Amino acid sequence: MIRRGTLRREGRSVEALARALGPAALPLDHASDWDPLLERVGEARVVLLGEATHGTREFYALRAGLTRRLIEEKGFTVVAVEADWPDAYRVNRWVRGAGRDRGAVDALGDFRRFPLWMWRNTEVVAFLEWLRGHNDRRPAAERAGFYGLDLYGLHASIEAVIAYLERVDPGAAERARRRYGCLDHAGDEPQEYGWSVSLRLRRACRDQVVEQLVELRREAARYLARDGLVAEDEHFFAQESARLIVSAEEYYREMFGRRVNTWNLRDRHMHDALVALLEHLSRRGPPVKAVVWAHNSHVGDARATEQHDQGELDLGQLARERWGDGAALIGLTTYEGEVTAASSWGGELERKRVRPALHGSVEQVLHAVGRERLLVPLDDPRAREALDEPRLERAIGVIYLPGAERLSHYLRCHVPEQFDALVHVDRTTALEPLDRTSRWDTGEPEAYPTGL
Repeated sequence: MIRRGTLRREGRSVEALARALGPAALPLDHASDWDPLLERVGEARVVLLGEATHGTREFYALRAGLTRRLIEEKGFTVVAVEADWPDAYRVNRWVRGAGRDRGAVDALGDFRRFPLWMWRNTEVVAFLEWLRGHNDRRPAAERAGFYGLDLYGLHASIEAVIAYLERVDPGAAERARRRYGCLDHAGDEPQEYGWSVSLRLRRACRDQVVEQLVELRREAARYLARDGLVAEDEHFFAQESARLIVSAEEYYREMFGRRVNTWNLRDRHMHDALVALLEHLSRRGPPVKAVVWAHNSHVGDARATEQHDQGELDLGQLARERWGDGAALIGLTTYEGEVTAASSWGGELERKRVRPALHGSVEQVLHAVGRERLLVPLDDPRAREALDEPRLERAIGVIYLPGAERLSHYLRCHVPEQFDALVHVDRTTALEPLDRTSRWDTGEPEAYPTGL
């Protein structure tokens, strides 16, 4: 729950808070400036790197640069991202030297649903090309992989399970088709499934998808005994796809109920997917370590935000509960600039101006420090004291609505308990998508009203 600051602190001006914070705020002008953060990461097994928007170039570039150092210097071998499991697995095969894709852009070809730009962008391509080059110089056991944790890939996961079973057990593949046939009436939009079930126009498919997951797990030993260790990764991929289908079925069925149910379902699924992945990859050696890329609203500890008061949890909270100090939570913020986003779900891609952060917000305090880029270690007593009261914090997802800025894009948070460190870029630029549109190329007119 959000902890209230003292009356004295609540009365301090933004400028006074910035002066108090300044000595603890470290510049981020050179590669070596990451050293204090790497020291604080220490022997953490999971490092969660956030972002205040899903469309900021600097956030992707900074996460990529820090991830490179974690891989090269601290032996991290998992990059797990807020993306669909089956789509990311094709990328994983390419960066590890498998598959038939000719390059990173081709490997991203399974990302076909909105919002395309989250992973089909120039910064991700550059990172994946680096990761492939890194892996090419190492034996298979030391290569780093790229994995998705999210649950939206319902139809792609169904296709993956059936394709796997067709190779190893055609009879089981036919049973899977019959069970998953229950979801066929949803067409290409799984939301239609949730809508029809909520109106009692269709029966829920929970029993069928759970039955399929149970059978796949039950037959694992038989399939692996026949096909050997080479098949372990393929079976794990299929099993996780089947588990995703179970989570997605529940998610879309709950979509027309209480929002907190779907939020918690999604973040629990991402946490469980991360745990399963680490356990699978650690089965024949020492524990592997993972970097997670996701939005601040998933990475920060929900117990220090309004989310907790609304009954929500998130991946950062679950990671701390599971790994304790072995989980490092790092948030990324900005004061103003540009962002790649849409105006509605499924809407056209746009390049929008990010308005200056609201008065009294975390971002305004960081802006007042007066540096373009800075790192704030939140274990520094000076930083904790300066930020030790609940403040507004901005969160822009794939949709940005500047006309409803306060209502749509801010939560009240207690930053020292939400993150272990903050990285702030004062003015940011829009992420460059691979699939550009005329509205993105044109950008938002400078004459757009700023007083909304």
